[in-house]
Amino acid sequence: MDSYLIQVNGHGDHAPMLDVHLKSTGNTISPGKAKGRKPRWAVRASEMSKKTFNPVRAIVDSMKVEPNPKKAMISLSLGDPTVFGNLPTNDEVTRAVKEVLDSGQCNGYAPSVGYQSCREAVAAYYNCPEAPLKAQDVILTSGCSQAIELALAVLANPGQNILVPRPGFSLYKTLALSMGIEVKLYNLLPEKAWEIDLEHLESLVDEKTACLIVNNPSNPCGSVFSKSHLQEILAVASRQCVPILADEIYGDMVFADCKYEPIATLSTSVPILSCGGLAKRWLVPGWRMGWILIHDRRDIFGNEIRDGLVRLSQRILGPCTIVQGALERILHRTPPEFYHNTLSILKSNADLCYAALSAIPGLQPVRPAGAMYLMVEIEMEHFPEFENDVEFTERLISEQSVFCLPATCFEYPNFFRVVITVPEEMILEACSRIQEFCEMHYQGVEGAQDLECDK
Repeated sequence: MDSYLIQVNGHGDHAPMLDVHLKSTGNTISPGKAKGRKPRWAVRASEMSKKTFNPVRAIVDSMKVEPNPKKAMISLSLGDPTVFGNLPTNDEVTRAVKEVLDSGQCNGYAPSVGYQSCREAVAAYYNCPEAPLKAQDVILTSGCSQAIELALAVLANPGQNILVPRPGFSLYKTLALSMGIEVKLYNLLPEKAWEIDLEHLESLVDEKTACLIVNNPSNPCGSVFSKSHLQEILAVASRQCVPILADEIYGDMVFADCKYEPIATLSTSVPILSCGGLAKRWLVPGWRMGWILIHDRRDIFGNEIRDGLVRLSQRILGPCTIVQGALERILHRTPPEFYHNTLSILKSNADLCYAALSAIPGLQPVRPAGAMYLMVEIEMEHFPEFENDVEFTERLISEQSVFCLPATCFEYPNFFRVVITVPEEMILEACSRIQEFCEMHYQGVEGAQDLECDK
């Protein structure tokens, strides 16, 4: 029979140590050596990391193409309004941050859901009789992207599915797949200014559907849904008992001839998590300040979803405290003319771009109503040299040094997306080069058929 002796040794100021002797009949077992196992390195990437896939990065990074060295590069691909310096944030916004920084009062940790006073400020800013908000209805996050991540994580389990627009922001799919959540794509209709195909949407709902994502105003489409269309969407969600994740980061970034309706103001029965932030309307995407607004007037979410969001927020302990400290002043001191000027520039660029591209044979732009984007259909039958939108945009870079994102990045082939935040002269130059490119490669129907036969 094996015998074991455990001796406790203590010497002087040192804490007692366990001196373990293992004795057995005829054999001594050496500590640290597992029987029959040879130690070896076996470090592997997690399953979550393997499932994380960003289609924009995958497509763009695989585009091994050099721009035309004779022409300066014009990038219309990145949805960052700060790139060219023509759309700075307002002085009141930067002054608010400087004041907080100088005060030294926001250098420590904040509650993971954000400072109470900051949650109150956001709630007060968005509160209205149709969709009342209190501080406990606000979760502050590290940018709108984290707001979307937390909303997905609290609503859906691995094995469930979510309904995502096509074309749509690629991050929805990237986040969902990394969590083991299935993505079902519902169609938007370009011929109806990118309204949702409601019949198709409803056909996708099943017992495993966890939520419906509604992005309005839209990236990549630049569309803005009417009040009546939003009510139709809400009717589907209500019939099917599916909560809505509303991506409203471009809320209020709509042109003068259009009106933005927050979806939560139009329903008392459908529970909604609305995601937003400072990034686009205040032109500071790098400041990483977002929020989730919990709209649940029938108490369908109850405490479970609220508590779940609080627990999930504790994973990174909240957004930047400096920006939090400035939040109330940013929301309430930014002058209205700042918003008006930004929208005036975007509307002018959108009109210029739409008019110029509409005049080019083989292209069919869809007029935007807000946000920072414009989608353009490529009539591929007139460009038989190119297999798809990716090849089309690659050659546009190599020949004209104009970079537009192929809409395959948004699950919508044979379109491309134009960012309209660049300076006016660059918009005009880019459109001129796109026209030159299309004229070079455009084929009438007969010419295209002949080229196909030659292949």
